[in-house]
Amino acid sequence: MAQNITKSILDLVAEANQVTRQISLQEALEMHQRDDVIFIDIRDVREIAKTGRIAGARHVPRGMLEFWIDPESPYHKDFFAKDKTFIFYCAASWRSALSAKTAQEMGLSPVAHIDGGFNAWRDADGAIEPPRD
Repeated sequence: MAQNITKSILDLVAEANQVTRQISLQEALEMHQRDDVIFIDIRDVREIAKTGRIAGARHVPRGMLEFWIDPESPYHKDFFAKDKTFIFYCAASWRSALSAKTAQEMGLSPVAHIDGGFNAWRDADGAIEPPRD
């Protein structure tokens, strides 16, 4: 019997965008390097190895996000317990929309994600840490 997918990824992303803050590239560039902001790169490690990442960003694998946020998890990361604004990004902004929604649902606040993601950041010559050898 074939699967009956009733909600597409575009539906999920649209729902996430309705309930989370999506910031413009310009706003992200202005927030970069502020002490009260942490950029969270949720892309796959292979993507980061090819392209680098936003300077100063923390890498949080998408599959570990919930575990790293939850202070009761044995995988919790202390930077998620700080009083900061968390700006999520991926390549284009679909995965980051879903990640921001999940983080927000877990109680992390404030959170947002970058419209256009890393690709837009790179195209605007935003500060990037180059790929590591």
